Amino acid sequence: MKLFSNEIVFRGHPDKVCDQISSAILDECLRQDEDSRCGIETVGGKRKIFITGEITTKAEIDVKKIARRVLKDIGYPDTYEIIDDIGRQSSDIALGTNDEVSGAGDQGMMFGYACNDTPEMLPKAMVILQRLAEKYDELVHTYEDFYPDGKAQITGIYNDDFNITSIKDFTISYNNSEQNRTVTDAILKDYVTKLCEGYGLKIERFLINPTGRFEIGGFEGDAGLTGRKIVVDSYQSFANVGGGCMNGKDPTKVDLSGAYMARVFAKELLQKHHLKWCEIQLSYAIGMRRPLAIYIDSDKGNLEPEEEMYVRAEPRQIIEDLDLKHLCYEKQAMFGHFRD
Repeated sequence: MKLFSNEIVFRGHPDKVCDQISSAILDECLRQDEDSRCGIETVGGKRKIFITGEITTKAEIDVKKIARRVLKDIGYPDTYEIIDDIGRQSSDIALGTNDEVSGAGDQGMMFGYACNDTPEMLPKAMVILQRLAEKYDELVHTYEDFYPDGKAQITGIYNDDFNITSIKDFTISYNNSEQNRTVTDAILKDYVTKLCEGYGLKIERFLINPTGRFEIGGFEGDAGLTGRKIVVDSYQSFANVGGGCMNGKDPTKVDLSGAYMARVFAKELLQKHHLKWCEIQLSYAIGMRRPLAIYIDSDKGNLEPEEEMYVRAEPRQIIEDLDLKHLCYEKQAMFGHFRD
């Protein structure tokens, strides 16, 4: 028996709230000025939200208004003190990303992954947690006893081919009023049980709020920071993570665009070569247009990248092909960037 665990945090988790605020500000910049350059960081704790980072844009934005709208949409009060500390992006970085150069906005490694477990080409356990997170957001906006903060984790039993056969432990920690736990626990258990049965999986044990209570949550119970949930944003530990946050960054930043293109490559190769799984690594140097390397691993071993992939993985080409200037990044930041 092989045990493997994966995790998601709900939309109202403090780190995810910060991701969404950073991404909502990015969205408004790109809506008004497609050539905006952004690297936005948000931190929240107790009654304060501090927003910093760099923006170069022609857009006229109200950072505080955007932040309050995001808080309200998630289910939190919009009465936090908002501190706007955003500055202008470094002109040194701009030298490598302007239209003449069109180079990468940063250096680093990005990974993409795909497998044949589900129609989404993602692992079953990952898709289950994403759907639970979406359902939990609905519950928060339907029942007053559900509060926005929370997370969930699956400890699955896997066979020798790394296919999940059942779930040993399904852990849910969710913020709530603690007034109707019998009812709220039952709602979650019923939904999750039916969801897992739809994938042919039985749950041996539920662990719901293992400490006994979760009444104090959100920024009252924890601090939040943009980019602290990069594993949740990508593949929930089923694949390698490059280390760069995707939230609050315009697509010239290859932490975002490179990761999106690596996912596209993984899906294409999975289908082309009839693979069980495929993982791609792209690497870049700041200011350089062409990727430094493309590494492909799969259940059939290493594959050689085609020259065309190097061209398609140039930042300007990725942005154009995937229409990355018109994506809603706030939505992408809610439940994980890769859901289909």
